[in-house]
Amino acid sequence: MNIDMTTLLDINCCSPLGGDTMDDDDAGATARVFKTLADPARVKIVNLLAGSEGPVCACEFIPALGLTQATVSHHREKLTEVGLLEREQRGKWAYFSLRPAALARLAGLVRIPEVV
Repeated sequence: MNIDMTTLLDINCCSPLGGDTMDDDDAGATARVFKTLADPARVKIVNLLAGSEGPVCACEFIPALGLTQATVSHHREKLTEVGLLEREQRGKWAYFSLRPAALARLAGLVRIPEVV
């Protein structure tokens, strides 16, 4: 079987990417968020907050996660540092909620169009 390779060069095998690519700074920031979420306890914290109707008191995470106060505090701090959580002080208790803008951005990154 003989194939004329010159005709294969005319085939357009790759179509251009559909959207804008993110810059290096955005990619780095996004990677830090995903790295922070790579811990099961942190995923549970985000999940608990996503299912709540409002901010959650810091004291509620300890029994829900079955971890010590210091460990839960460490995980919440990491999530807050990357911008996923908002912290509100009410007297001696801290209340946490998810930052809507951060979640919307994450949702946009992981949204995969349906294959038709």
